[in-house]
Amino acid sequence: MAFSYTNSRGRTYILHGKTTTLKSGKQQTIYFFGKLEKEGSLDAVPAGYEVSESKNGLPVLRKIR
Repeated sequence: MAFSYTNSRGRTYILHGKTTTLKSGKQQTIYFFGKLEKEGSLDAVPAGYEVSESKNGLPVLRKIR
């Protein structure tokens, strides 16, 4: 079951992750939210991150400090 987040406006978003290779050859995982569940959906929020909401209601991941 994919991790979903419902914002303050009642819209539901699904968390996704994608690993990409940078020009330096280093691997980096990019996290993003989408309205539909697609390939790469995650079951939970990654360790060290929390879900927050932007001013216009879009969910974003931010590192816990």
